[in-house]
Amino acid sequence: MNEKFTVLLSPTPRAARLARLLTAEHLRIWGHPCLLDPAEHIVAELAANAVTHARVPGRDFRLGLYVTEGAVRIEVTDTRGDRMPQVCCGEGESGRGLILVEALADRWGVDEGPAPRKTVRAELDLVRPAPGNPNSGAPDANPKDTSLRGKEPDQAHPALRAGGVHSHR
Repeated sequence: MNEKFTVLLSPTPRAARLARLLTAEHLRIWGHPCLLDPAEHIVAELAANAVTHARVPGRDFRLGLYVTEGAVRIEVTDTRGDRMPQVCCGEGESGRGLILVEALADRWGVDEGPAPRKTVRAELDLVRPAPGNPNSGAPDANPKDTSLRGKEPDQAHPALRAGGVHSHR
């Protein structure tokens, strides 16, 4: 089953909230309620980043949701390809939300272009491990496979190492 939803949203806090609500609604409609919590947190962070750090007046950001065989892919595209997301190091004022994205997503990364855009993407596997048992779920599932990562940092953050609307069917 392949599902697709994309929408252009204004670069405002209200639109970032709407992105989260639209994500929850589509995951419910598509029959993936087990992904609501992580997907909503990921979309909230990525949309807030697009609104806060990549805002260009008059240029919308795009939310894309895609269900493919085995995963839900979340994409947030903005028009500030010159401002790549950075995971926070130390006591920085920004980048901490990407620690959350890294913790919740099975895979995530950044794709550049076409100019002046960039897309931050995250994937959630449809087969989720049982709480407290990372080996449950699909056979040989690796819940933190990073094979689809783009230009984000090579290693996990120290905090992690320590512990128009279009809907297509």
